[in-house]
Amino acid sequence: MRVCLSVCLQVQYKSTQRQVNISVRKQEHGWWDRLTRQDRRPLFLAPDFDRWLDESDAEMELRAKEERINKISLESRVPKDPFSSLKRGYLFMYNLVQFLGFSWIFVNMTVRLFILGEDSFYDTFHTIADMMYFCQILAVVEVVNPAIGLVKTGVIPAMIQVVGRNVILFVIFGSLEDMQNKAVVFFVFYLWSIIEIFRYPYYMLACIDTEWKTLTWLRYTIWMPLYPLGVLAEAVAVIQSLHIFDKTGLYSLPLPRALGSSLSFSYSLQLYLVLMFLGLFVNFRHLYKQRRRRFRTKKRKAQ
Repeated sequence: MRVCLSVCLQVQYKSTQRQVNISVRKQEHGWWDRLTRQDRRPLFLAPDFDRWLDESDAEMELRAKEERINKISLESRVPKDPFSSLKRGYLFMYNLVQFLGFSWIFVNMTVRLFILGEDSFYDTFHTIADMMYFCQILAVVEVVNPAIGLVKTGVIPAMIQVVGRNVILFVIFGSLEDMQNKAVVFFVFYLWSIIEIFRYPYYMLACIDTEWKTLTWLRYTIWMPLYPLGVLAEAVAVIQSLHIFDKTGLYSLPLPRALGSSLSFSYSLQLYLVLMFLGLFVNFRHLYKQRRRRFRTKKRKAQ
C-alpha cells in the first residue's frame, strides 16, 4: 500500500484482538487530501477518528494556545496586588455574615409560618426587625465597595437596591406603628431573604475561586420572579402607608400660612412609587445582562 506523500521509515504498530493500530509520521508538515494514492481507500484500512485533526480544528487549537500564552504574559506584566488576600478575606467575611443573617430570617419566618400559620403574618416585624435592621445597615457596604474599586459591579444598581430597601424598612415600617402589624411586612421580608440566601453564598464561593453550578444557576435565575414580586410588595406597603402619613402628619413639610399648613409626606411617597418602578426597570435590565453574559460565556467555554 502506498500512502499519499512521503513518511518516515520508522513505523509503530500495536496489535489487538480486533485490529492493528499503525502510527506513521509525515516527513513534511502539511495537510493531505487523502491517505493513499489510489482513489478508493482499502476496506481493511480506517483512520483513527479519536485523533483526527483537520485544518479548522488545528486553527482553533492554535488560537486557544495563543490566547493562553497571551493571558500568561499579560498576567506577568500586571503587578500583583499585595492586598489581594486581605480584600478577599474581607469580602468573604462580609458575605458570610450577611448570609447567616438572612438565613436566620428565612428559617425563623418559615418555622413560624408552619407553626402559627396566618397569625405569623401580623407580628413579623416585632420578631424579625432587629436582624433585618442589622443586615440592611450593613448592606450600605455594597454601595461603598464598588465606589472604592473593591468589586467590579456598578454603583448605581447597588445604590437603588440598598436605598430602596432602607426606605421601606426605616421610613415605612420603622416609623409607623400601624404598618408594623400588617401582613405586607411578612411578604417583603420573606422575599428579600429568599433572594439573599442564594446571592451571598455565590459571592462567598467566588472569593475563594470556587463555583457550584446549581448555586450559580439559582443566583442568576431566581431573581427573575422574586425581584418584581419584592418590588410589588414594597409598592403595596407604600400605598398602605399613604393615608397614615396624611393622618399623622409625620415628616410633613411646614409651609407659610398663605400656602397652607403643611405639605404631606405622602406626596413624596407617591413620587417615590414612580421612582421605584423606574429602579425596577434599571435593576432588572442590569441583572438580565449579567445573566446573559454569564451563561453565554459558559456556553462558549463548553463549545
